[in-house]
Amino acid sequence: MEKELTLRSGAVIHAITRKEADAKNYLTRHTLSQLHLMPSGEPVAFEVSDNGSLIYYFDPEKVVEAPVEMWYNPTSRKETIVLESGSVIEKMSIKRAAACNYYSEEKLKRMNYEVVEEPVAYTYRADRSILFFYDKKTAKRLPLLCVRCGKDIRYKKKLCEKCYEKEMEIRREEGDRVRAASYGMDKKKVLFFDLELTGFYDHDEILSITIIDGNGDMVMDTLVRPEHTKKWTRTEKIHGITPAMVTDAPTLAELTPRIKEIFENADNLIAYGVSTDFGHIKYIYETEEERNLLHSKVRCCANEYVRYIHEHRPDLQHASLIDAMDCFGIEWEGVPHSSIADTFACRKVWNVLFPNYYA
Repeated sequence: MEKELTLRSGAVIHAITRKEADAKNYLTRHTLSQLHLMPSGEPVAFEVSDNGSLIYYFDPEKVVEAPVEMWYNPTSRKETIVLESGSVIEKMSIKRAAACNYYSEEKLKRMNYEVVEEPVAYTYRADRSILFFYDKKTAKRLPLLCVRCGKDIRYKKKLCEKCYEKEMEIRREEGDRVRAASYGMDKKKVLFFDLELTGFYDHDEILSITIIDGNGDMVMDTLVRPEHTKKWTRTEKIHGITPAMVTDAPTLAELTPRIKEIFENADNLIAYGVSTDFGHIKYIYETEEERNLLHSKVRCCANEYVRYIHEHRPDLQHASLIDAMDCFGIEWEGVPHSSIADTFACRKVWNVLFPNYYA
């Protein structure tokens, strides 16, 4: 006989006798039903009945009043049957059972659950045979099978280990082919850029901009004086730019004509984490058409790195620029989290990912 049982939540409950349960004032479902109550928590113990099914016991401190429709029906008399264990269960409709999270054994199997507790209610089929209902909360969840082969237990991405490895092999081959392709890009027209900001949200302002080309030559590197924000304590600790450092710096409005000129002559604009950088730099353009044209040139180095580690290094869980540099063993030029260091780092990571990117 089982001495303990692990619930789906991970909690472990132990087998006890009816006498021990009574001494602790534990209640069975049958007793709860008689008191018009229902459990609000998980079982605290169990007993194995003579037919091998489980009878759960519940803590009387963790119960709630059952809905009126579950115990009161003024126009009809309740129908009940007595199970082999002695428990009395009530007849209820399929709709009412589903509202209580009770299902037939066949339906629970289709939902990938195994019945371990005795029935908690019943109804009659069309042929007058009995259809038992079981509580889904106390049914045992079975391991899910691979969605592709349907034979083995899932390993990752809803696939078994064999199907997952086969899919990863295909994805690796495709990814390597894309990364190894020749793109014939002009190094002077491929630009890498990075921004440092006063905060983490769309309304925050730019504090520095660095732009370099595919040769690593500097195109622009400047601090930017924000027009609305006076201090940025949280991000100052990250990038080290203080309010005093940008006092004499040009504003973004003053830099906009030059930035537009630089971007207009570029074929590609590459950043590590495009959503943030593009989300701020796009506001120098007034029309949606201009912003869409800019976006068509943008490439995200972070996305490409994430694809690489998913295909080749699934053991890696993080994908920041620092993580990418560590993964490829690349040394930094300058201090991480400054726009100039991050821009050069982005270029180096991109060159590792796409060794044949330039003509």
